Amino acid sequence: MIQRTIRRVIALTIALLTLWTVAATVGSQSLPEAVQSIRTESLPRQVVRWHLGDLVSPHALSLTTLLALYESPLLLSIRDMNPHSDTPPEEPTPSTPSGVDHQEEEQVPPAKPHPAAPDEPQPVTSEAGDPAAGLLFEENGVRAETVKPSNSNYSAAGGVTIRNRSSEALDGVDLDSGSFAAVYPDEGPQVLIVHTHASEAYTMPSGQSYVSTGNYRTSDDTKSVIRVGDEIAAVLSSYGISVLHDRTLHDDPHYNGSYGRSADTVAAYQEKYPSITYILDVHRDAVEDASGRQYKLISAEDPRMAQVCFIMGVNHNGWEENLKLAVAVQRTLVQDYPTLMRPISLINANYNQSMSPGSVLVEVGAAGNSLDEAIYAGRVFAHGFAKTILASRAG
Repeated sequence: MIQRTIRRVIALTIALLTLWTVAATVGSQSLPEAVQSIRTESLPRQVVRWHLGDLVSPHALSLTTLLALYESPLLLSIRDMNPHSDTPPEEPTPSTPSGVDHQEEEQVPPAKPHPAAPDEPQPVTSEAGDPAAGLLFEENGVRAETVKPSNSNYSAAGGVTIRNRSSEALDGVDLDSGSFAAVYPDEGPQVLIVHTHASEAYTMPSGQSYVSTGNYRTSDDTKSVIRVGDEIAAVLSSYGISVLHDRTLHDDPHYNGSYGRSADTVAAYQEKYPSITYILDVHRDAVEDASGRQYKLISAEDPRMAQVCFIMGVNHNGWEENLKLAVAVQRTLVQDYPTLMRPISLINANYNQSMSPGSVLVEVGAAGNSLDEAIYAGRVFAHGFAKTILASRAG
């Protein structure tokens, strides 16, 4: 028995080393080049690369940087304090950075009146209908990359791709019908936009700046993802959708505990406005190379437009319905913008998505993108989101 176990371990080790050697030397044009690739491409580094899906130029990244990419601020939420998670949370940090008690009634802004939604989605005026209107797109000097649909391991109908990093299987989930559980309400606020990491910011062009509160972070809500949320809200409102936009800095001065704080915010809104069905938690991603230089993520069809990505959690009952909504929205968008949306990322986490079947987390651009590139993408995304939820109600 012991000898058989030893033989199996040896065979597995040989197979793993063979697989590593092949992966490390692929593309080498000569024996010296292959030897150099083996020296630089350690086995742990190769494993992390496979897990990341080769998001950026892999040979430019150290193992430390690859691990840092995987443990991005967004994914730190897996270990963040989250009262709605199925896993034990960290000890909460004894402070409320924003200085706002979300249990107090006056901290929840009143609903803004909007015209009643028509039976069919109505386009905005020609001036407001141009998603690039008013944007300068000045170059910020950051290297650009486009994440392709090939960085995924699951495909649904309509050109939708999913990178499933979770422990859940998708074979039994109906992702092709376009249906989802979140029912569009006829009255009251329908969409809530929040920012768990509201201070996340972008790389500004020369001559433009903001007061930094950390690495690519600012409390200036005209330069952060809050500004992107403003743009998304404006587009949704133009379709007659009633939107509430919360501007609380849940991550200031630190990320730890931010998901718990944003959950309190969402719960307060839901208590005051039971009609809220769709919750958009708007973030931005962060991708850098071994020297710390940022990458911008852009669509192939229009390099002025940042790429967008849904991050969906599975650590709660009903996660399938949240994912169905994300898939339906992405299917709408890829019809006109095939590379605007990166593959949906499915993670063993919660992200407060248990609070509504219409809750999604959306990353608009990365730290290396300019604010204008993110605004452009946010507007286009909002058009697709509006069309999807209104078409579902009309149907």
